[in-house]
Amino acid sequence: MLPHPSPIPDQESLTVEFKSDQTKMSDPDLVNLVVCMANTEGGDIYLGVEDDGRLTGLHADHHNLAGLPAMIAHRTQPPLSVTVEELHVAGNIIAKINVPKSRIPVATSEGLLRRRQLLHDGTPECVPFYPHEIQRRQSDLGILDYSARPVREASVQDFDPLERERLRQMIGRYGGDAALLSLNDEELDGALGLVTRDEGAKAPTVAGLLMVGREAALRMYLPTHETAFQVMEGTRVRVNDFYRTPLLKTFERIIEQFEARVEEDEVQISLFRVPVPNYDRGAFREALVNALIHRDYTRLGAVHVRMESDGIVISNPGGFVEGVTLENLLVVEPRPRNPLLADIVKRIGLAERTGRGVDLIYKGLLRYGRPAPNYNRSDAHSVVLQMSNAKADIPFLQLIIAEEERTREPLPVDSLIALAQLRTERRLDVSSLSTTIQKDIPAAKAVLERLVEAGLVKAYGVQTRTYSLSRKVYQQLGQSTEYARQASIPAGQQEQWILEHAQEYNRITRTEVIEICGLSETQASRLLGRLVEEGKLLKKGKSRGTHYVPK
Repeated sequence: MLPHPSPIPDQESLTVEFKSDQTKMSDPDLVNLVVCMANTEGGDIYLGVEDDGRLTGLHADHHNLAGLPAMIAHRTQPPLSVTVEELHVAGNIIAKINVPKSRIPVATSEGLLRRRQLLHDGTPECVPFYPHEIQRRQSDLGILDYSARPVREASVQDFDPLERERLRQMIGRYGGDAALLSLNDEELDGALGLVTRDEGAKAPTVAGLLMVGREAALRMYLPTHETAFQVMEGTRVRVNDFYRTPLLKTFERIIEQFEARVEEDEVQISLFRVPVPNYDRGAFREALVNALIHRDYTRLGAVHVRMESDGIVISNPGGFVEGVTLENLLVVEPRPRNPLLADIVKRIGLAERTGRGVDLIYKGLLRYGRPAPNYNRSDAHSVVLQMSNAKADIPFLQLIIAEEERTREPLPVDSLIALAQLRTERRLDVSSLSTTIQKDIPAAKAVLERLVEAGLVKAYGVQTRTYSLSRKVYQQLGQSTEYARQASIPAGQQEQWILEHAQEYNRITRTEVIEICGLSETQASRLLGRLVEEGKLLKKGKSRGTHYVPK
């Protein structure tokens, strides 16, 4: 790959295409490529650049680019508006054609539909855009609610009375919309959108069949619906159960499997015994529900719930919906792929009603001192969530519970993220936290300053402020020396700190002075000896047991 200066990228990608124009690229080939990119993510076509990045420039017939946008609009349906820019790079004329991402399928005037994809080596190619993929794209873009689509071949007789009863029971169990319980079956179907009018007759919706459909009907009309629960022991599969049952039944079966593997310890916090599970139930439930309701039901593949030695992995077919990325997952407005299905589940009480279920997943891990949920393995085809079952940090949990008791409200997820980041990185600035919580600088600063006011965090500096956990927090975590190390004690304050530490803990050792003050063994011995001579400390013990106490 030959490097070349901006504004031309170094290589092709899903949104960048290089095209040679030495033998004059034909209008039909160019229009096909434009359609291909418009039906994916849009992007830029660099006409006059070889596949390997060499700049060879435009054919003489293309030096006048004024008519190119009109030609493309004339030969696409619906007409596509592109912009063309003439670039002069290293003595070559290059045409940069910017193709917008289309929210509706675009075809050539001859009716050819194409889309763009990446090969296994990362190079892009154009492939046919099949009719069944159009629904998937419209669903991803939020144009079409596939779960609200009528299933014309099915009827209300394909609903299972036992599943209707399960639905009613779960409304009561999970605190759903109590008004639904007073409705008869027909009224309930209409209120929840389990049926819809199609050409004057009632027909089950996709969501209706998924919620209360008979298993045989699901296999016939929604063959993509499948959920797997697996338990791994190393590379061995100990449990490998597949479900093609209605969603509520599937949910209950997987929760039963999960609960059988939840282990709990108890710790005394204040006056109460607090359970400490290896997995937070609320976080798991929210993650499971998210996978079931946000999966792409037009795509083959199962929702996988896999319990491994180091945690749980939950994956579902279909990447993040339009507008949701790893960089805005914590702050983006909820955008369900299947709005009707999501609404039904919320009204039953199974999902967080504000749509901020990801916050519950974060809280369920961070409050126990475990790593944050990890979505990094997600791609355009699937969302993958990893939840660690690392050993709980009991002092950290005690700290969180004590703060929540003091304020009488749950600690916000941003504060939990900040404390967790400080716990691992020791020092933090506003810019770093801003990236982590996916909010702007003022919002990140407000989070840290609130923690300073609460006594959980200490701030350093005026113009460029940095933050660490406070002395109180390090004491509660049993890491007092770590606080002093973070505080960077100046030479003039070392004596004061030694006396304060000795007073607070009723003892101090030479090793602690060496570690915290950054002194040599000789320097630490001299400083402690002087404090003994001045009558400020008393020396106790002998040899390795030597320590110093306040006089």
